[in-house]
Amino acid sequence: MSAKSQNTALYGKFLLFIAGLGGLLYGIDVGIIAAALLYVDKTISLSVEQTSWIVAAVLGGGTLSSLAAGALADWFGRKPMMILSGFLFVSSVALIVLSQGFLPLFLGRVLQGVSCGAIAVVVPLYLAECLSAKFRGRGTALFQLMLTFGIVVAAVTGFFYTRQAEAAISAAAGNATLVLAAQNHAWRGMFLSVVYPGLLFFLGAFFLSESPRWLLRRGKLDQARAALLRSVSPDEAETELSEMQTLAAERAKRSSSFASLFSRKYIIPFALACLVLSLNQTTGINSVLQYLVIILKQAGMNPAHATQGDVAVKVLNCVMTILGVALVDKKGRKFLLNLGTAGIVLACLLGGLIFYHIESQRRDVADRVRQASVPCHDLVLPVNESTLGPAENDRPMVLSVLYDANEGDRVATVLSNDSDPVLRIPLTRGGASPVVTPSCNITIKRAQYGPVPTESTGWLITACLSLFIASYAAGPGVVVWLVLSELMPTRIRATGMGIALLLNQGISTLIAGVFLPVVGNHGYFAMFFFWSACTLFYFLTSVFLLPETKGKSLEEIEMHFEKSAKPAEA
Repeated sequence: MSAKSQNTALYGKFLLFIAGLGGLLYGIDVGIIAAALLYVDKTISLSVEQTSWIVAAVLGGGTLSSLAAGALADWFGRKPMMILSGFLFVSSVALIVLSQGFLPLFLGRVLQGVSCGAIAVVVPLYLAECLSAKFRGRGTALFQLMLTFGIVVAAVTGFFYTRQAEAAISAAAGNATLVLAAQNHAWRGMFLSVVYPGLLFFLGAFFLSESPRWLLRRGKLDQARAALLRSVSPDEAETELSEMQTLAAERAKRSSSFASLFSRKYIIPFALACLVLSLNQTTGINSVLQYLVIILKQAGMNPAHATQGDVAVKVLNCVMTILGVALVDKKGRKFLLNLGTAGIVLACLLGGLIFYHIESQRRDVADRVRQASVPCHDLVLPVNESTLGPAENDRPMVLSVLYDANEGDRVATVLSNDSDPVLRIPLTRGGASPVVTPSCNITIKRAQYGPVPTESTGWLITACLSLFIASYAAGPGVVVWLVLSELMPTRIRATGMGIALLLNQGISTLIAGVFLPVVGNHGYFAMFFFWSACTLFYFLTSVFLLPETKGKSLEEIEMHFEKSAKPAEA
């Protein structure tokens, strides 16, 4: 191999490494909150809605930055946006770790989402424009692979700090100060540990070349050729440069306004990409990943086993993504998407049925809990047979209460076999008032009492979520970034990707934001059945609407849609 070829190969690996770090940060962003939820509301007072906002904030931040990132990447270039997103990620970690209340924690999560929303737009865009057709499938899928690895890193980090915290809590022997210190250290340590890959991404982006297609659009032919030569052979560089120039010359004859996004030859691939990106989130993937520990606890697992299940599921996510990356350029995009969405439908149906079986055994005891409430006083209710009724088959029972003590909806859970099985709800405002007013009462919105799910039930849910994750990772998880970057024509790619990801992140934020309120009022089975129905529509979209793009250059894909639009324009 010549020195020139060695340099090209070395730069190609470096490019993929830095781009992969972008995916790693995105995955860490999504996954780090799962275990942190066990402790964050123990040290910072949060309502159910505020907890949901903390989870959804990172997705909301991504929604805010998705559209702007595409436009900014067109104006200033792909490379500067990657540098900026790395800087924002590092800054967000500092804000989160130093937060002492809801607002700074929320803003830190939003900033973290802004950084990763930009990464989600710019890195796949950058890879699609820098890699040849031969390697684009595997190269762009590497972003998803590193995303899933980031989720594993977050899960392992959560497991490590959870074990430390639980050991410290056990050693504290009921000392409230030591228990609080262990809980506080756990979630802050989880977030602080992820700053290092953020620093690597930020610094490494300075040494990348700009996208050759962006440079050519700016009339910088020599710089575009030099950028191509860093990542492909001279023959491939000249061929791709010729194709880019030909297509650029055709585009120069046409209107360059934003309205071109909605011309027939562009609207079809644009709408299809937006539909796929939207449906990708209605599978519930981000909610599953972020609430996974909580879901497993509700299915009957203790905190230690729930975090172990979290790690196992997320390692499977990484392994199946590797399989998807290996198959995407062999079997094709459409095959993997069809197979993956079918598996998700089955997994959600099974998970919904299991949770329905669990939740249908619980009795409504809201009236009994309300009877124990005394105006202007804390609510104290022993959880036993005399207050809530007999146990079923001598099994431990669980009382779950959704209430409002004047600081928003919260959830309290008490097991009948706890060392101190008593429901205690403090009245946060108005407790000293001698006058009975609405602000002097605790409002009980929902109270369910039923048998505690067994550990085996928890592992059944783990199996369902494993099928869910395996199907998603090998199918939609790998394919979605390719669909996004490949279907969008060069003329509208940055803006179109920004809009598609705006929809993607917006839907993800909405689902994550309503998750806790929905399961608090209707049960976990409702969310699983909803995800199943949405993914069925995703499967049908893939089967009947999505074209195969395997092995085609970006220009060939664009010409395919232009040809299909010509009869209608004639």
